[in-house]
Amino acid sequence: MDRGHYEADHLAFAEMARGFAQKEVAPHYLEWEDAGIVPREIFTRAGELGLLGFAAPQQYGGLGVRDFRFNQILIEEFMNADCGGVGLNFAVHNDICTPYLAELTNEEQRGRWLPGFVSGRLIAAIGMTEPVAGSDVAGIRTAAVDMGDHFLVNGAKTFITNGTNADLVIAAVRTSPDRHRGITLMVLERDMAGFERGRNLDKLGLHCQDTSELSFTAVEVPKENVLGEVGHGFEYLMRNLAQERMQIAVGSLARARAALRTTIDYVRTRTAFGQQIGAFQNTRFALADVTTEVSVAEAFIDKCVLELNADRLSGADAAKAKLWATEMEFRCLDSCQQLFGGYGYMREYPIARAAADARITRVYGGTSEIMREIIGRELALSDRPAKGA
Repeated sequence: MDRGHYEADHLAFAEMARGFAQKEVAPHYLEWEDAGIVPREIFTRAGELGLLGFAAPQQYGGLGVRDFRFNQILIEEFMNADCGGVGLNFAVHNDICTPYLAELTNEEQRGRWLPGFVSGRLIAAIGMTEPVAGSDVAGIRTAAVDMGDHFLVNGAKTFITNGTNADLVIAAVRTSPDRHRGITLMVLERDMAGFERGRNLDKLGLHCQDTSELSFTAVEVPKENVLGEVGHGFEYLMRNLAQERMQIAVGSLARARAALRTTIDYVRTRTAFGQQIGAFQNTRFALADVTTEVSVAEAFIDKCVLELNADRLSGADAAKAKLWATEMEFRCLDSCQQLFGGYGYMREYPIARAAADARITRVYGGTSEIMREIIGRELALSDRPAKGA
């Protein structure tokens, strides 16, 4: 079935992204997986090709085009090249951080940060999750005290992708006790005194992502680094979570589609009991289910991307996309990995790495349980708000 939502410009961009992923990333991917980090140079190379900061205004080096289909293509091409972990490093930079740096900044901030952000010279990360606050964003405790011309920031963040490489960290901090109106966004920069990086976390999957702990001890953050208005951080985070969740949904779909392709190639060539594995009815039935799930998810997610572009995507629909895509991904990867037998457990096989990488997608960006809560609230099943709302 023709997807139909890509146009000529998107297909040309896909060809460039495909060449970058296949030639400059895939050959080094396992080396970077073992190192636990990608070299900073891969960001600057991507910037040279125009693969970063598409939505940034043209005067700062971007395309000035807010079209999530370009983001979608980049994610898909990295997954197709079996190096999705690097693609997600870029996704944090592009898909999650761009709206904050392109839309909440003033002219002075744009001139200071956007040229480096688009070129890849300045790598970005977002600091929301804390040791005691994950899906409950309003529960963050990192505190910023107003000292007149600057804020004094103390606290910690964890599970921060690009955390080691990041030059700009968009941090959610508490500027008042109010649960929602007390959160402010500000940019902490690499060389600020008291801003330290902890260990690069040892994860189940996505090993090439530098997922780190960050600590802030009496960090002096100038008021010129505040994004938007003080006290409006929760509002800004909620506004951009729909795009973050679409990024996760797109990645989950792309990973499942790549796994299906890899598995079809494998069962056509691997033999057991004197015949191809693909000749067994169980194989046909298992992959019939996988291809159906992928096709159905693709139709909904492509529609959601168009709705996102038109500013019509609701928080509940973004939650549906993330919930369905990540749970579908888990089911489909499990079915595909099973058909590889013992080889499916070997990290040298892309299916094993994909299965490990996929486990986190039902957790980050809001757990599946939180997605169900968001969707369920839209159904208005009770006239009493849920506890903790």
